[in-house]
Amino acid sequence: MNNRYAVILAAGQGTRMKSKLYKVLHPVCGKPMVQHVVDEVSKLDLEKIVTVVGHGAEIVKEQLGSASEYALQSEQLGTAHAVMQAADFLEGQEGTTIVICGDTPLITSDTMKELLSHHAETGAMATILTAKAEDPAGYGRVVRNSEGHVEKIVEHKDASTEEHKIDEINTGTYCFDNKQLFDALKNVSNENVQGEYYLPDVIEILKNGGEIVSAYQTPLFEETLGVNDRLALSQAEKTMRKRINAGHMKNGVTLIDPEQTYISSDAVIGRDTVIYPGTVLEGKVSIGEDCIIGSGTEIKDSSIGSMTAVKQSVVHDSEIGNNVAIGPFAHIRPLSSISDDVKIGNFVEVKKSTMGTGSKASHLSYIGDAEIGSDVNLGCGSITVNYDGKNKHLTKVGDGAFIGCNSNLVAPVTIGEGAYVAAGSTIVEDVPGKALSIARARQVTKEDYVDRLNLNKK
Repeated sequence: MNNRYAVILAAGQGTRMKSKLYKVLHPVCGKPMVQHVVDEVSKLDLEKIVTVVGHGAEIVKEQLGSASEYALQSEQLGTAHAVMQAADFLEGQEGTTIVICGDTPLITSDTMKELLSHHAETGAMATILTAKAEDPAGYGRVVRNSEGHVEKIVEHKDASTEEHKIDEINTGTYCFDNKQLFDALKNVSNENVQGEYYLPDVIEILKNGGEIVSAYQTPLFEETLGVNDRLALSQAEKTMRKRINAGHMKNGVTLIDPEQTYISSDAVIGRDTVIYPGTVLEGKVSIGEDCIIGSGTEIKDSSIGSMTAVKQSVVHDSEIGNNVAIGPFAHIRPLSSISDDVKIGNFVEVKKSTMGTGSKASHLSYIGDAEIGSDVNLGCGSITVNYDGKNKHLTKVGDGAFIGCNSNLVAPVTIGEGAYVAAGSTIVEDVPGKALSIARARQVTKEDYVDRLNLNKK
């Protein structure tokens, strides 16, 4: 097999998006469009990927990292001009180059493989990815000759009455013989209304040179969607979400209402897990088997073990073990690690803390910058007082300790193994293991005090 290369066009600002964010960085199911394209292209056996950047070049590079090399199109003068910028990387190389736009997030590696295979089988110098459109208005029509090869591409405004009836359209994705591509690019003219260099002109140059130009028609029109505005972005989001959700359901995950479930393309979910409507899974999320993810839950860049329930809660950048109960209305903030068999109940917030196996914080607690051991009971309203106005400090609670309701643990402080803290205490000193610490004023009761106040008496 000859060498294969890819050129991804990602230089446009995308004025129709009406956004400060560069077009190809707009997310679809939580991932920038251009990242979707690069991820799929990377599944091919390629020698080199070159992304042509312009507007927002540094941000695009930061997003894609080492997955690609980069060519700069400092002035946007058309698609052919964009590909020309990759000459320093590819010109003169033997092989096949696929050219794809960075705003086509739905295209898959399978479709690109089919395009490349068709290109090789037909012996073409260029092959166009085409699709059949129910409404081809506005698209360039693909006119084939008697042998099935491409005779020409006709833009909608230039098409004849008969050509308007053609429903096979140019999707804007191509593959070329690499040498022929860069030779032809030198002959592309910008003598048009826009004064730009257009990539489809390469097709005409190769055809006039007697070369075979082929076309592979994908049966999946939805994959060819190019996102130029917010409407198309929403369509891409809906299609991608449907594709992602279908994949999880085929793998044994129950989605009660797939249309109201939002799962990132990087999420991994075990079988027999049930996800209720309104759930949002963002970024790299891993969920084990036999879990229940309740309505209104948001999980981002976190791992969840098996047999765990997360209900109406938020989990970010954290690790949660097996057989854990989270929520309802709990907030697990970044850098938290929740071990097996833990219960985090109503209105409990955990931040940058660890909780050992079997521990509980059932209601109305804040656990921040803390190391909580195993089988610890944090009573209702327990607070780790971790911030002194300048710095955060650590609270340690040993295995088997019992923290009474409405207790304040003023960090830095350590509660020993098996120790008890009486309800209502404010602990400012370490508590030894198996000790009872009471830090509150002694109760004083004054009988008949109310009568002596003479309240409401005239």
